[in-house]
Amino acid sequence: MRSPDSAARRLAPIAIVAVGSLTIWLAFGHGFANYDTFYPLVWGGEIASGQKPDYGGPIAPTPHPLATALGVALSPFGDGAEGIVVAIAFLSLATVVYLTYRLGTLWFGVPAGLLAAAIVLTREPMLSEGARAYVDVPYIALVLGALLIETRRPRAGWPVLAMLAVAGLLRPEAWLFSGAYLVYLYWGGTRDRELVGLAALAASAPLVWFLSDLWVTGNPLYSFTDTRDKAESLNRATGIVDVITVGPRRLGEIVREPVLVGAVGGGLLALAFVRSRARVGIVAGVLAVAAFALLGAAGLSVITRYLLLTGTIVAIFCGAGAFGWQLLPEDHPWRRRWFAFGVLVLVLLAVFVPSQADRLSKLQDSIAIQERIRDDLHDLADSTAFAAECDPVSVPNHRPVPLLALWLDRRPSEIVSAQVEPPRSGYYIDPASAEVEENFSLDKNDPGRLTAEVPPGFELVAENRSWRLFASPDCARSN
Repeated sequence: MRSPDSAARRLAPIAIVAVGSLTIWLAFGHGFANYDTFYPLVWGGEIASGQKPDYGGPIAPTPHPLATALGVALSPFGDGAEGIVVAIAFLSLATVVYLTYRLGTLWFGVPAGLLAAAIVLTREPMLSEGARAYVDVPYIALVLGALLIETRRPRAGWPVLAMLAVAGLLRPEAWLFSGAYLVYLYWGGTRDRELVGLAALAASAPLVWFLSDLWVTGNPLYSFTDTRDKAESLNRATGIVDVITVGPRRLGEIVREPVLVGAVGGGLLALAFVRSRARVGIVAGVLAVAAFALLGAAGLSVITRYLLLTGTIVAIFCGAGAFGWQLLPEDHPWRRRWFAFGVLVLVLLAVFVPSQADRLSKLQDSIAIQERIRDDLHDLADSTAFAAECDPVSVPNHRPVPLLALWLDRRPSEIVSAQVEPPRSGYYIDPASAEVEENFSLDKNDPGRLTAEVPPGFELVAENRSWRLFASPDCARSN
């Protein structure tokens, strides 16, 4: 029988994450499922209705098996599925913050863990990806969970690989973590019979991904080839040269300069004086960077959110730089020197607080604007202005495609970007203001900017503060 105290200790992290996620949401005040996350809701609904998911939408994102499976599970909720996804996103963000604290505490002490958690919570890219429900945040939570298990119980085996297998259904970088962990177990003396089962567990994520692509497209490598092609079409940084030249800048965008200074110093000091505590974190950081470099070298995008896991580990080592001196004996000759460095790190962090607060304020304003524009588009879709028999529905760029596909119960390929095919009949949705044109593009390099014009002869049939709906004469008569 477990004692009440034991049960309370086990339930405490759940309560902390639940309260933390609610607090973050109340403080931030905004959140929605982004373009990449909205598509799995559409695809999940198609699978639930007995259809293969439609990957044919313009600039459709990479399909992630776990995200699509969630879309299937949430399909009965219809439009309400987005709210559940956003709730999961904030829970994932709170979990990342909590696990950062736990790892920082186990590796370098409570003050280091608290500082690392505070850094992660206040990084603009992390909050941005969390508030927009990107899959990268739950991926990070799963990897950090695996690191926590391994830290508390070295060579734990299948629990670590199980966490990484789930993470590998969201991001392929987890496959490298699984492979490296298998090698570590092998050299640690794990029996061959047990290793076979663990290898099967490690291989389950890539196998599910390949089989999913094969079922939908006939190409088991579709996710890789399509993602690489889209990176090229969007003119994103790719290749090993950009990994080396652009990657460090992207990491700096996440954590900012004082955190990098603290992490470099903290990492070197930890390796020199508390190596056993730093070992798991150093290996995890190296693997995270290696996975990022491999994907970039393979032709995938070198973008900021792919470095969020690395940034989280960097934040923990910044905590070590600021407070790791407490782990040294009082008479250790480097304790005072490490303390002085820690003071310098804290001063630098304090100096950057105003600019960091300004970044977060601008992020909050930006997401509030985008949320309002999306809400107005949803209101337009919920109106009686669309006749079911009138096709196609044309939009000024790619970004509204998955939203309207879900809200209008149509397949993504039935929502046409006017940048790809100028509308001649059906409906055309046009931005109603310059603010919408500026804030509702998919990517800065998106070939489909909001610059399309209303087709000649189309009539205005509905409008609100963000959008105007035009219809060809035959469709206008059916309204």
